[in-house]
Amino acid sequence: MSQRSSVDGTTAVVTGASSGIGEVIATRFADDGANVVVCSRDRTNVDPVAERIEESGGTALAVECDVTDRKAVDELVTATAGAFGSIDTLVNNAGTRFMTEFDDIPEEEWKAVIDVNLHGTYHCTQAAGDLLKEGGGTVINLGLSSAANQRGTPQLSHYSAAKAAVINLTTTLAYEWASDDVRVNCIAPGFVAVPAVESYLGVSAAEIDRDLVDRSIAHPSEIADVAQFLASPSSSHIVGETITVDGVPRIEETPGI
Repeated sequence: MSQRSSVDGTTAVVTGASSGIGEVIATRFADDGANVVVCSRDRTNVDPVAERIEESGGTALAVECDVTDRKAVDELVTATAGAFGSIDTLVNNAGTRFMTEFDDIPEEEWKAVIDVNLHGTYHCTQAAGDLLKEGGGTVINLGLSSAANQRGTPQLSHYSAAKAAVINLTTTLAYEWASDDVRVNCIAPGFVAVPAVESYLGVSAAEIDRDLVDRSIAHPSEIADVAQFLASPSSSHIVGETITVDGVPRIEETPGI
């Protein structure tokens, strides 16, 4: 790996890191020499991630943190500063969703989805702001693919609304923090082979074969590739962008002309 693409020696906080995309991003960063803080609302879910990273020779700190609780988020930032002295990269990956028709979404569940996906991003980014500005850090938000934002996603109106707001926040905050040398960008995945999607689509990450021309679903490592790029000096001139990682839909039959 080229030096400009490396995150070696940096400190990264990854929310929602107990499984799926967050776990893979955290592991990737640690494998490349970053100090990684992995957090989840349940400590018992995130401890094994930190243990696996440590067993592989990496450096990780597990922190229990509900991103909707500002006090808990402040404690996460304090713990990170105490352990590693800085935050170079913040990955706002924590999220929640469930599928249902708009008419059937109870108000409290609508608010819960907005709270985790949007307010959680706000809490973590604002709380980490001072440390990010000290070293000219990076913020990587997780949004929703541009195709989904443009066409809408049936039965995910609450989740889509929150992620659309995160994408707009990315652009706006990039302007505000540019003078502090903090780069704010967003990754917008399509379908990714994480546990919830695997059960829904009946496809596992282990079954993905890039030797076949079928990019209807991404492997979590392909999202981690983009995250590492955005966290590294290789992306030093990319600010306020949303990078869609959505592959190419499978074409079952080529229509005649």
